[in-house]
Amino acid sequence: VLLFVWIETSNEYFGFDWVIFLGTGYWFFWSIVLLSLLGILTAYSSLLVVLGFLLIWEGYELYLHWCHKILILLVILLCSFFLWILCKFWQDKWLTAGLSLQIFAPYVHLSGISVMIILSWPVAFYLTHLEEEVRMRRFKMTYYDRETAKGCTILTKLRALQVAIGLPFILILLCLYFVPWGILSPCIQEEDKLGPKPDFFGHRGAPMLGPENTMMSFEKAVEQGAYGLESDIQLSYDRVPFLMHDDDLRRTTNIREVQPNASLTHSSFFLWSFLSTLNAGKWFVQSRFKPFYHMKPLSKADREKAENQRISKLTDLLEFAQKEKKFVLFDLNAPPRKHPLRNMYIRHVVNVILASKIEQHLIFWLPNFDRQYVRSRAPGFQQMGRLFSIERLRKENISRINVDYKKLFYKGLKDYKAANININLYIVNEPWLYSLAWCSRIHSVTTDNIQILSQLNHPYFFMTPGYYMFMWLLMDSVSAVLIVAIFYFHWWREHKKEMFNNINIHKDPQNINLQQNEHGSQ
Repeated sequence: VLLFVWIETSNEYFGFDWVIFLGTGYWFFWSIVLLSLLGILTAYSSLLVVLGFLLIWEGYELYLHWCHKILILLVILLCSFFLWILCKFWQDKWLTAGLSLQIFAPYVHLSGISVMIILSWPVAFYLTHLEEEVRMRRFKMTYYDRETAKGCTILTKLRALQVAIGLPFILILLCLYFVPWGILSPCIQEEDKLGPKPDFFGHRGAPMLGPENTMMSFEKAVEQGAYGLESDIQLSYDRVPFLMHDDDLRRTTNIREVQPNASLTHSSFFLWSFLSTLNAGKWFVQSRFKPFYHMKPLSKADREKAENQRISKLTDLLEFAQKEKKFVLFDLNAPPRKHPLRNMYIRHVVNVILASKIEQHLIFWLPNFDRQYVRSRAPGFQQMGRLFSIERLRKENISRINVDYKKLFYKGLKDYKAANININLYIVNEPWLYSLAWCSRIHSVTTDNIQILSQLNHPYFFMTPGYYMFMWLLMDSVSAVLIVAIFYFHWWREHKKEMFNNINIHKDPQNINLQQNEHGSQ
């Protein structure tokens, strides 16, 4: 279960690594370490189960070595700990696993039937073997033994074992045969009902192609066809809005080399004259600091360009967006206490945006604080809300919302789509998740993986209802024929063996009488 959940939440690996970084101060692919650990534990436990099954098959008594006992105990404790962490602090990750089932359910169903066909061989073998055992014991029993042992003898136990093995197999098989009636996958629909491809907001630009929140990253996002550019804004101590996600500068700059003692200081307590001197790209080209483990190698030109990136100002992004006619979406972080703009940061940023001469309709205004002032000061901004109630959105005249992709689990947000509210999902990196958003008629997504998702011309795992019904009926029919044939083969083989044994039993007394007659003649 842990391995399945962690594989399906690969969209969250960057966030997991970032949280660990905040606690340890050291950037590493901890998500891949955890994935490898869970994979090893799953393989080890599965191997023990398979070996145990084979030992039982051959009639050996199970014996677990003390090393395996200790390791199994550690596996149980470790899995219990991770499950507790998952349920306590990361409970919404179960929603990601649920979303994956929405799109993979038809394929899981077809794969499940294939697995049942494979399992039918040992099940049929064991059931027919038990049936033969019952017949042999009944044949060897006297009439008195049958009468006194009725209800509680070995025969009853063998029959109970047959029911315990065969009944669950049949029930599971029947559930798999009829489960498509309960599958409601967004990617099972008619081709003409498929919505348009969702647009892209480059999350901090294109952070797999250039250092996040730098101009190089935004340029790469535009090259990949971004609809808009997403960023994070901090305010320097001398009131300059700049682009930075983290509260400190350790991860994305060389602050540890320049001022090691100030590496934990909030970035908003530095002057822009100092911030502008920091290098914001060398960390990106160093192998152990790469933010995403599956990044492609940079070309020599891109590597040199990345190494010379600096922290960007908000005005740099606005000028670039105006030039490229791209929309701008950002998270505005409130300055810490004792900052001169602690209570006025919204108004100051609005004034900076208006002073940049960018067309107002290119700004998607997300911060909810002091929204009335923003409306009056910049009426051309497109107001964007969070996952508020539909009544509140209508009251505040908001027609676009920015939503965590996991909220798609709840009925596909169909109530908001029915109310003509545009939906932007964040952060969507995996192709299967983007395909699910596409099939669910989502309008746009914020992504780190724009270079891959932009190449998709059709959603993954898409199929029409007619095609799925054909595959469903075909798989059910073929599997039923194969399973019946497998059971019949094992019954025929056991029946043939029984007849052979009966012939030998009848022949033995004749051989004995013949030998006695020959001995008497001699």
